[in-house]
Amino acid sequence: MSFIDFTAIVKEAWNAYDDTREIIRIVDISAKVSTNYVFRITFKDESFIIAKLSYFGKFEHFVEDHSIINALSNNLSAPFENFLARSLMKGNSLYVYRFQNELLDAWVVFYRPIEIRKRLPRRLDEEQITRLGTQVAQFHKACSNIRNTLPNSSKTLKMDIDSLLRTLDTDYGKYEYRMFIDEIKKQTDLFYEHRETLQSDTFEKIPVFIDWNIGNFSITSSFKLFSRWDYDWFRVSSRILDLYFMSRVVSDIGDKTVFSYIINPLMEDRFILFLKAYHAEYPLTKNEVLFLKEAYRFFILNYVVKDGRHFFHEIFANKLLHEAYKIYLPSIEKEFKADKILKALNL
Repeated sequence: MSFIDFTAIVKEAWNAYDDTREIIRIVDISAKVSTNYVFRITFKDESFIIAKLSYFGKFEHFVEDHSIINALSNNLSAPFENFLARSLMKGNSLYVYRFQNELLDAWVVFYRPIEIRKRLPRRLDEEQITRLGTQVAQFHKACSNIRNTLPNSSKTLKMDIDSLLRTLDTDYGKYEYRMFIDEIKKQTDLFYEHRETLQSDTFEKIPVFIDWNIGNFSITSSFKLFSRWDYDWFRVSSRILDLYFMSRVVSDIGDKTVFSYIINPLMEDRFILFLKAYHAEYPLTKNEVLFLKEAYRFFILNYVVKDGRHFFHEIFANKLLHEAYKIYLPSIEKEFKADKILKALNL
């Protein structure tokens, strides 16, 4: 949608929020991977805020997610009380501006600037992996401690997979997925079957951010989590949904500019080292470990197959969709070996 003047929408959103503070410039600082846009807004006094514009998903879910995140950021205890970027309020409510015309339904939210310390190195050593495992476990525990104080979340994993299956029966779905409908249905059947067997609905539900690539958070010099931003895939669900991206963060291959979503990092010894540190701090159950495979399956089906063309820019979406059908989905049953992890964790 390059023909849409997103900067004008952001300016309109700000003026509706507080037109007494004069904007002198708006700069697009988006990562250029997704269809979401991020802007730095500088005012006449040289102070600034961050604006995010999105037209991916549903407006109601966007508002719901940011309302939960804002409550989470206010309720988290030390050392995570300032970990999350906070959104601006107007009066007593989260401020979200909705822009609608015949071409676009888009939403803008404003964030207070958040301090950024060190970025993770592209490849971690074993001591860093262990420290990260402990830190992520402590953050998950902190989220668990306040889970009952947060607004309700309406999104579920089943809801998203059901939505994908409904899409297959539409004219769009019959065309878009025409060569892979049988494979998608096979994978969704496996997800439903294993989800029921593992009783995943009984797992504790906490806020999870899923996308933990190293450009989304910062750490201190002592390798403690310091700040986190970018909430594109936020939801309230099992903590296991966060762990696939952690396997990618600690992978032997390290962070790469050209990325894929292969399952192999889940099987690396480096990820097991991460899990040992995590498990020592916040123990996992056997069923949760077995659900790692289903969390990965869900990630591919939902964020790559169902939403890939809507979320990723075209060049990334085409690549990831091709790999999903040819590599990611067919590899799940062959490559994931739960016994290796269970043995390492003495489960």
